[in-house]
Amino acid sequence: MSKTVSDQLVSMLRDAGIKRIYGIVGDSLNPVTEALTRDGSIRWIHVRHEEAAAFAASAEAQITGEIAACCGSSGPGNMHLINGLYDAARSDAPVFAISSHIPLSQVGNDYFQETHPQEFYRECTAYCELVSEAEHAATITANAIRHAKDKPGVGMIVLPGDVASQKAEREGYAKAPLCVGRATVTPSPDDIQALADLINGSRRITFFCGYGCTGAQKEIVELAAKIKAPIAYTFRAKDIMEQDNPYAVGMTGLLGWGDATQAMNDCDLLVMWGTDFPYSAFLPHHVKVAQVDVNATHLGRRVPAFLGVQGETLATLRELAPLIKEKSDDEHLSQSLTRHAKEMKKLNAYIHHVDEDAPIRPEYITKIISDCASDSAIFTVDTGTPNIWSARYLHGGGTRRIIGSFKHGSMACALAMAMGAQAPDRERQVIALCGDGGLAMLPGDLLTLVQEGLPVKVLVYNNSALDFINLEMTAAGIRPVNTDLKNPSFAEVAQAMGVQAERLTKPGDAILAVKRWLACEGPALLDVVVDEHALAMPPEITMNQAFGFAKTIAKHVLHGELNTVKRILFGNRRLFF
Repeated sequence: MSKTVSDQLVSMLRDAGIKRIYGIVGDSLNPVTEALTRDGSIRWIHVRHEEAAAFAASAEAQITGEIAACCGSSGPGNMHLINGLYDAARSDAPVFAISSHIPLSQVGNDYFQETHPQEFYRECTAYCELVSEAEHAATITANAIRHAKDKPGVGMIVLPGDVASQKAEREGYAKAPLCVGRATVTPSPDDIQALADLINGSRRITFFCGYGCTGAQKEIVELAAKIKAPIAYTFRAKDIMEQDNPYAVGMTGLLGWGDATQAMNDCDLLVMWGTDFPYSAFLPHHVKVAQVDVNATHLGRRVPAFLGVQGETLATLRELAPLIKEKSDDEHLSQSLTRHAKEMKKLNAYIHHVDEDAPIRPEYITKIISDCASDSAIFTVDTGTPNIWSARYLHGGGTRRIIGSFKHGSMACALAMAMGAQAPDRERQVIALCGDGGLAMLPGDLLTLVQEGLPVKVLVYNNSALDFINLEMTAAGIRPVNTDLKNPSFAEVAQAMGVQAERLTKPGDAILAVKRWLACEGPALLDVVVDEHALAMPPEITMNQAFGFAKTIAKHVLHGELNTVKRILFGNRRLFF
């Protein structure tokens, strides 16, 4: 049998190291799925929604550092990929995507399921091109793979079903190298010296570290020890910078905690390492800033940079460290660590003081999970208040990883990402921390866990509300409306799908329930009914936020909701008093 374009595609993906493809089969994809069956080296992961396929591929790529793949059939099938592919693009995850397409002869004729993927995917892909004839299929596929790996980002081919069935041409292109090692970006000697002079000439220095510090944690901590600098970090860098780091002072931003915000505002020099932190309102605009980033377009775009240095964090540190003079004045570091310890005591109020007669606090259940989970666990986190509780109460030590839709901010990502995180290594512990709103969006992929035998552990923060939206409205002085959720027992839903599940309602049962849940051999779900009135306070409360909260409380009173006011104030009394 002669080799088809689909056979050629599969062999190229195999050579690029792709081991799995997440998707749903469909008529325009049939030639590809047939070729996968003939080849047998790439596993098909049959999801229940293409959005989950893209999220899963994004997570696999982030965990392994290698290209992962997903696909969708023509029209609605490939359009469902877009949310997860946006997340992959914004997370710099190397993902190869196949957007199968209507017959080429029907393009432009308002055919059934006709769309133009190469147009609407342009913004979230590093490369997206239509395969219009067999002769060019290998060239376009190779380009998509190279772009996915090199950026890294999303490389997509738009493949009509009739072209996918044609006889393959130009075999030589399929054999060309598809993936090569990335070059190290080292700053110029002049930039290194300028950064060294700036650090040596400053007294109170704070580090702010992002995901670009991957692989450089040891060097960051060693330099911080040398110059007595507290270390703040982003959520994406939490699992990097909390490992063996006595100078860690937490995070800034809406999810922030600890002394990070004050340490960044009280310094003479803020050094930003490998971060493009987007929330400029939480960055100090009154202190001198030096920024190091491999991407030059990031330098100075969030806050004015006194000095911008293009380079990878590790390469920069190796050249910089010998030029840095040790500092003896540790006042700034000592003050920051002292304040941080006090903040941590306040933050842990609902962990150290558990009211057995009150609803389960989300802080408490998250801390229990952190304490009971493996040192190598992978946590996937839904957008919303699960982000807040994870940022504050999961510990990033050992070889743990924490991933979520941190730059795209999508709901319903945790379960789907957990599938992609678990598929490469079924022995590693993977825990999905889901909001009830997020899980209700894509519950069907609980079936994927069962069908694929993925032993993911799913936790649901069940507070019957879109809780983060409640917090946003409250801070803005708006009485929360249209955020209530009429939830089922997620435990019963999961059990009906073949997932081991338990519903938890009492704080006193939490530790044993978490241990049972984590000990399950296959997929398991823990449906935790948490306090719907638990508040997550930002690291600094503005006058507008304080006024907004008071205004919202007044509105509750005016609407006769005194019981709601009592539950909010009494349930969160340890935060206020």
